[in-house]
Amino acid sequence: MTNFTNSDTPMLTDTFLQLVKKYSKDHELANNLWLEIFTKYSEPKRHYHTIAHLEAVFSDLKEVKSKVNDWDTMLFAVFYHDIIYKASSNTNEGDSAKIAMQRLSEIGYPAEKVAKCANMILATKKHELSEDSDTNYLIDTDLAILGKSSYDYQNYTEQIREEYAIYPDFMYANGRKKALQHFLQMESIYKTEYFSKKYEKQARVNIKNELETL
Repeated sequence: MTNFTNSDTPMLTDTFLQLVKKYSKDHELANNLWLEIFTKYSEPKRHYHTIAHLEAVFSDLKEVKSKVNDWDTMLFAVFYHDIIYKASSNTNEGDSAKIAMQRLSEIGYPAEKVAKCANMILATKKHELSEDSDTNYLIDTDLAILGKSSYDYQNYTEQIREEYAIYPDFMYANGRKKALQHFLQMESIYKTEYFSKKYEKQARVNIKNELETL
């Protein structure tokens, strides 16, 4: 099996392989699991939910590492939260959670942590406030793009549109409006104090600006 430590994503590759190494000494299994992740996030129909998205989430998470209670489960949740992604499906999060549970069980990850990881992934569907603080940090970093610069946000909207290329403009616009209005109706898009302060204001500006173009 190919060793991915020298791939185009050395940080992610090394992070994942070192993480799995803590729970399994089966190096071939670890490489196979990483190959699966890399392959899924590199699917040609993906334009936003890619390896670059994983890198962005990790970049934001590093800022709050000291606030995360279970760092290993957080890492696994990030790696697997979008492993299944189809624009035409409304079960992506559930399907991704199932894959995560299967793979983590293969490496002997503790059952209660496997369950927590799955629940964290499921939470990225509705992005609602959770009683679990780690879940809130995952949700916030998953949505960090909403509060980035107007330039980054514009690139994001173009990438999302490409992912939904199977839908004509009028159908896409209707669905997109509902999603954006859902965020604006939230008391706070971001569930943690740290990311609320960092991204909330700009996120609302970006979303309102996009709504005007739809």
